Amino acid sequence: MRELGRMETEAQRLPSLRASHRTERGNRSAGPKDAADEIDVSANGKGIKDPLKMVWRRGFIRLVLVSAIVWMLLILFALLFHLWSCHSSISFLSALCKKDSKVLGILDTMGLTTKQQHRCPIPLMDDPDAIVIPKRTPDAIPKFLKYVLEDDQGNANEKSQPLFGGHQSWKQRENSFKLNTTMKVHCGFVKNGGAEMDAVDVKYAKKCRFVVASGIFDGYDTPHQPSNISLHSRKLFCFLMVVDEVSLDFIKQNVTVREDSDGGKWVGIWRLVTLHHPPYDEPRRNGKVPKILTHRLFPQAQYSIWIDGKMELIVDPLLILERYLWRGKHTFAIACHKHHRSIYEEADAIKRRKRYARPLIDLHMKIYRYEGMELWSPKKRTISDVPEGAVIIREHTAMTNLFSCLWFNEVNLFTPRDQLSFGYVVYRLEEFKFFMFPNCEYNSLFMLHRHTREHSSVVEWVKSLDEFKGNKTGLKESRGGLGLWTPYPGDLNSVQLPSVERTSPAG
Repeated sequence: MRELGRMETEAQRLPSLRASHRTERGNRSAGPKDAADEIDVSANGKGIKDPLKMVWRRGFIRLVLVSAIVWMLLILFALLFHLWSCHSSISFLSALCKKDSKVLGILDTMGLTTKQQHRCPIPLMDDPDAIVIPKRTPDAIPKFLKYVLEDDQGNANEKSQPLFGGHQSWKQRENSFKLNTTMKVHCGFVKNGGAEMDAVDVKYAKKCRFVVASGIFDGYDTPHQPSNISLHSRKLFCFLMVVDEVSLDFIKQNVTVREDSDGGKWVGIWRLVTLHHPPYDEPRRNGKVPKILTHRLFPQAQYSIWIDGKMELIVDPLLILERYLWRGKHTFAIACHKHHRSIYEEADAIKRRKRYARPLIDLHMKIYRYEGMELWSPKKRTISDVPEGAVIIREHTAMTNLFSCLWFNEVNLFTPRDQLSFGYVVYRLEEFKFFMFPNCEYNSLFMLHRHTREHSSVVEWVKSLDEFKGNKTGLKESRGGLGLWTPYPGDLNSVQLPSVERTSPAG
């Protein structure tokens, strides 16, 4: 009986346990829902969230993310299109490209551009002290070179003050290209024509046999100190910075100018040489005096390296002379242009970029075309007719001095865009030999700095030849330039300038 009672008691407990387990399981499954309901109620009670707001917020976030992705894809597409247009052979697309744009600069720093390499290693010697300076190159033809010092105004229809470049006649110009043992040519520095140096600077320059020369005119720059200059070169070279009075005042206001006991003015390694009474009204043309006529300004110099005022020389000058003159037995070296080979292509680029008056460029080119100057071709004896004139390396022989004089006479007579005149003088003076080195080496010789401002003159913005006519004899810029002192002896009306194919988007 006792066993039977115990079994009945256990039978009664099992249903109750099952019921309690079911209740517990029910509570477990219902727990999260009840908790969620409590949270929702709590949330609704506080007014923070409801189902509609949650859906709206998630949709807004998705919209922002999609818009950002689309915007980034558009920017990437625009960058790729800009890059592609800059290297496209289609003239319309390449015309849309601006080579100096910030976009292209960013792409270049990222390594995404495919433009040509601007810098390359220069095969220089390691030690300037190990360089042996060779003997001077002997003069052959011409052997003796003399200069016109008095301005003969018999060719001008009216008397005027002497001009720095003189009133060169067309016959004199033609004869200057005919080589003789002894020659006398116009070469600037005509008496009372301007560009006088202080006596203290003349005295200092007489001791200079090796010269690094530069120039600043119209206050558009300040001197940049050369770097990597050996002690040997510091002792051997004179570093001469030619300035006008406007630039001297500007330099004094912006950098420290030291004056020595003799009255010479210095900015770091540069000796400032002031040219008084600038010979031209155009600062750009005044800058050609020390650049091209370095041998006239510093007549005792045997070797010279010219660099434009906006550049910082970063290679030892003695290494430059060894690489570009002595190693190949050259007397004149200059870099080829980065983009152009033909002067007509360069002239077209100058007009397109508004770097000088279009009618004056056209007149300049028509005269050269009339006189037989052809487009550059691989058949010519030079790799290009257009140089990068910011660096010129010379041994001052009679031939290189003659070339410099004739080059300057073209700049004096026509436009100051000397890259146009260089190839013409090479064409006329066939006996002149020189070394034109790769442009990437040119870019490895210096660091380029921006001008503080651009200089220009009224002449540069002439829109027609009628604006430029001074009198019945033809065109005259006051005190020189486009000095057609007598009418040109040929018929230019029938001259057609050759068509130019734009070979470079940057040109």
